[in-house]
Amino acid sequence: MASLPQEPTQDLAKRSFWMPGNYVPTVHRTQQSYRACNDLVACFTERAGVERQYAQQLSQWSSKWKAIMDSRPLYGSLMTAWQSFFTSTERLSALHSSISQSLVAEEGPRVKTWQRETFPKKLFCGFRESYDNNASFSRVQKPWNKKLTKLEKARAMYHKCCQKEQSAMDKEKRANDAENWSAEKKQKVTEARELATDAKEKARERYEKLLEDVTSYTPRYMEEMEVVFEQSQEEERKRISFLKQAFLSIHRHLDVTNNDSVKEVYNQLHQTLMAINEEEDLKWWKNNHGPGMLTDWPKIQEWVPPVKKLKRKKREQKGKEGRPVMIGGVKVRALYDYTGEEGDELSFKAGEEFLKVEEEDDQGWCRGVLSGGKEGFYPANYVQLVQ
Repeated sequence: MASLPQEPTQDLAKRSFWMPGNYVPTVHRTQQSYRACNDLVACFTERAGVERQYAQQLSQWSSKWKAIMDSRPLYGSLMTAWQSFFTSTERLSALHSSISQSLVAEEGPRVKTWQRETFPKKLFCGFRESYDNNASFSRVQKPWNKKLTKLEKARAMYHKCCQKEQSAMDKEKRANDAENWSAEKKQKVTEARELATDAKEKARERYEKLLEDVTSYTPRYMEEMEVVFEQSQEEERKRISFLKQAFLSIHRHLDVTNNDSVKEVYNQLHQTLMAINEEEDLKWWKNNHGPGMLTDWPKIQEWVPPVKKLKRKKREQKGKEGRPVMIGGVKVRALYDYTGEEGDELSFKAGEEFLKVEEEDDQGWCRGVLSGGKEGFYPANYVQLVQ
């Protein structure tokens, strides 16, 4: 069986909202809300610093180990997978850096702007809302306080009269028990007790009358106090609603679990890790560092005639000298590979055919035209006529 509600203790009753002056915490709530805004901005500005430091640490970690891994003998998909950790870390570093910037650039100014608009001040009186609430509560409680003051005085007087009556009754009892007291003296003690009883009854009557007045006024007092209180509650409701949205907005910045870019980072990282292929890596190593490497096995190497190089100045002079020009040219085939070392020299592969358009000069050079149309010099002993 549920127990009946207990009567409030004396201390709790004194602290009750309905008692004189106990509305003050509600009045001070405005100032506390204002301070809460400052604390909120300071708190998440500091969190922004944490995010910024974390982003820097991620970037430093990535740069350090990326340089180390580049010097390690890893290869293939395993190396790609390891490097993907650094790539994803750089992206996460950028994300946390953006979180830091958002907290500072978006949330802080938004709370500060709302704070200025929500907490106007009254000249020399602090916050206007606090001043208005205090004035309204004080106005409502003023007649109630007067009634309570009268009631308390009546209560004190009644209790004092009760005490005097009790003392008179004790004295009357002692007088009645005393055999050596005269009848006249006992009569005076009895009359004093009767006067004390009469004074007590009158004090109680006044006490009850004032209590009745207070009791009849209580509903009106409660109604007026609740009106002022609800006005304060409505302002606080708006503040709670705003701060709730501010917290949700901050959560949106900080909650990386629902961030699409974070999901993409880890999805790509997972795909790269799953793409590690032992067979492909082993095959790559075999072809680049093992039996699969191309090898120039020993074989007969044909002798290639040396090329006598002509200084450019002399070549230009030779070019100005008249040499027989072959109309239409003569087809020749390259015997060896040759790579031109200067801009006016031809490059060709052994077996390639092209046209010789000038006879050999005294330095062993001819002028020719490749199939692509490029014209230039080549060593005469690197080709033979096509029969």
